[in-house]
Amino acid sequence: MKLLVIGGTEFLGRALVDAALARGDAVTLFNRGRSHPELFPDVEHIRGDRTVAADVAALRNGRWDAAIDTCGYVSADVRTTTETLADRVEHYTFISSISVYADNGPLNQDEAAPLATLTDQPENGADGASYGARKALCEHAAETTMLGRVLHLRAGLLVGPHDYTDRFPYWVGRVAQGGTVLAPGDPAQRVQLIDVRDMAAWNLVLAERRQTGVFNVTGPNSTLTMGEMVATCRAASGSEAEFVWVDEKFLLAHNVVPWSELPLWLPATAEYAGFMHYDCAKAFAAGLTCRPLVETTRDTLAWLQTRSNVAPKRAMVAAQGQIGLTSERETALLHEWQQSNAA
Repeated sequence: MKLLVIGGTEFLGRALVDAALARGDAVTLFNRGRSHPELFPDVEHIRGDRTVAADVAALRNGRWDAAIDTCGYVSADVRTTTETLADRVEHYTFISSISVYADNGPLNQDEAAPLATLTDQPENGADGASYGARKALCEHAAETTMLGRVLHLRAGLLVGPHDYTDRFPYWVGRVAQGGTVLAPGDPAQRVQLIDVRDMAAWNLVLAERRQTGVFNVTGPNSTLTMGEMVATCRAASGSEAEFVWVDEKFLLAHNVVPWSELPLWLPATAEYAGFMHYDCAKAFAAGLTCRPLVETTRDTLAWLQTRSNVAPKRAMVAAQGQIGLTSERETALLHEWQQSNAA
């Protein structure tokens, strides 16, 4: 398969290119060359900024079986890209997000659930609050331009090696350090996540068979709890970490930021009840599979142990809020928690 990847050197894009090359696909990358430009020296690179129409026009010189768009955030840019590629590719995958849904409260929402809409925010903004609505507009732009040829993958939490967000890697690395680990809330709280490599491999299969439509994509295909996740981190690393499960009321009273200071944790409120409960039955029925979490954990730990610097996108994430507790903050919180229980 001749494949065009828009992006391709960060996280999901990197996994897609790795999987495509392993299959023997011919790959072309279209990106600005700012993130890991040293990667994939043997594939065709078209340098350009997708927000600049003149750069996107360079894609008119090629022809591909399929294109995968890993970095569409503004509908105008997606529309320009798809209009340019309409007679250049047979199939187009738009990587969307579970965040497109209007309400995180209902449990087990499938692909027919209502989508978020923009109110007074500008669509070209970069704020987290409008992210889902902007992704929904991008889906609409792609579908309108390439009607009947688009695959929309609404990705959940992607994890694995090269995860610059450090959400899952925080737990892998912290548990591997051992000692007393502050764990948030209820160990029975559900977690949904999927190895980025599993999604990438499945995406390529769907593109090859020209699959269209919308799919929620996260995992595993069974219930995973926070307690099971951190226990898997301990087993994979062989550490002797001891988990102290701290009540969420205590955490909130001490201004611990959900999802940021303690990744993957959200308060057990009606607002977030369905966030880790999306229905992905359609994707699994279409052939999606998930490797064992222990494998993902071991591979993530191996990557963490070789990572020598902080990628630009990781720095951007850190600037938006601390990912994971600092050791000083964790120690102080554990001390106060123990003191409050001893009183």
